[in-house]
Amino acid sequence: MSRAAPLMGALYGDAGMAALLSEPAALAAMLRVESALARAQAAVGDIPAAAADAIAATAGTLTPAPADLAARAATAGIAAQPLIGALKAAVAAEHGAETAGFVHYGATSQDITDSALALQLAEALALLHGRLVSLDATLAARAEAYAGQPIPARTRHQIAAPTTLGAKIAVWRGIQSRNLTRLGELRPRLLLLSLHGAAGTSAALGPHADRVRAAMAAELGLTAPPGPWHAARDGMAELAGWLALVTGGLGKMGLDLVQLGQSEIAEVTAGAGGGSSTMPQKSNPVAAEALVALARLNAGDVAGMQHAMIHAQERDGTVLGLEWAILPAMLERTAASLRLAQELADTLAPAPDRIAATFAADRGRMTAEAAGFLLARRMPRAQALVTVAEALRLVAADDAPTLADALSRLAPGTDWHGALDPATLPHNDKTQREETPT
Repeated sequence: MSRAAPLMGALYGDAGMAALLSEPAALAAMLRVESALARAQAAVGDIPAAAADAIAATAGTLTPAPADLAARAATAGIAAQPLIGALKAAVAAEHGAETAGFVHYGATSQDITDSALALQLAEALALLHGRLVSLDATLAARAEAYAGQPIPARTRHQIAAPTTLGAKIAVWRGIQSRNLTRLGELRPRLLLLSLHGAAGTSAALGPHADRVRAAMAAELGLTAPPGPWHAARDGMAELAGWLALVTGGLGKMGLDLVQLGQSEIAEVTAGAGGGSSTMPQKSNPVAAEALVALARLNAGDVAGMQHAMIHAQERDGTVLGLEWAILPAMLERTAASLRLAQELADTLAPAPDRIAATFAADRGRMTAEAAGFLLARRMPRAQALVTVAEALRLVAADDAPTLADALSRLAPGTDWHGALDPATLPHNDKTQREETPT
């Protein structure tokens, strides 16, 4: 079930990510870790091969209900502990108490919990990676398609200069392209096996601990780090920061679309929109608004994940609870944001008539910067600025229809209508055609 409120889960949540992070999925991942531990220990002779086979077979079929473990998990303060108890009981029932004694041999509950988390994160990041790649491709195509579509640029909420819709989209795409690169850099620091025992010393794991770790990591597709990370949560904090970068970039896209689609502007459309219960003329930008809300939620939760790094001694339950509560929500929000952004990108389109109306109403004033630099080619820069200021005064006083008309009067000798045509002015219209990081 989505971690978002059930009624709004279809908007703010994500069923795919929720399934990967569900309690049954977490328990299944922990049982995979226990199986891998038993097989690795059998391979080096720490436990009998028959015991490892029995443990793996039982773990492969064990499906305890989370509700049945909840009371014991609340007492233990960690979900792995009652699950290990259930696995030992099941192995004892099927293969005897002696075999059950080799379950979880030399490990600690936090080893199992963190290794299982790494397995879940591998799947979660694969989901996010796939959506990022898809969104990147769509935004690249949109930026290319609209590289020649003039549109006003706005700075500080004011019309500033002509740009193109392709250039706007390329900014959104650039953020997520860089996030793909960051994800590739992050994975090796994050997808780590945890197996160093109760205090991180490997004391109970015996002389073959390094070989056991290597074998487990190979089976699970993780990396065996040189030391314990029970109390070193920088990888999780880095992940949280990355998640906030993804949703923050998508929030910027969403806010741009909210403003570009508002009634007074209406220069770009994206998404189906939501109706009002009482104002039938409205089409609310629900998906774009959700991108902004999800970005702000993740931005706020980064602080909690930074607090979880302040971890006392070799293990600290006061901060593990923070991570367990915050990180899954951040992952689901990021998945939801990418899903919504893809829907918006798929349907994004300019409204040329409204864009033309904005340009007409502006009467060329947004080209004042370009005019000043063109004039500076034939007169001192200070004089050029004075001339442009006078031309703007004429337009404001309705003494000239457009800035080009005013400049034609004040500084003849240049085809000002052609020189200041928004369609021909140079733009930052690079569509970022570089290879998409994988």
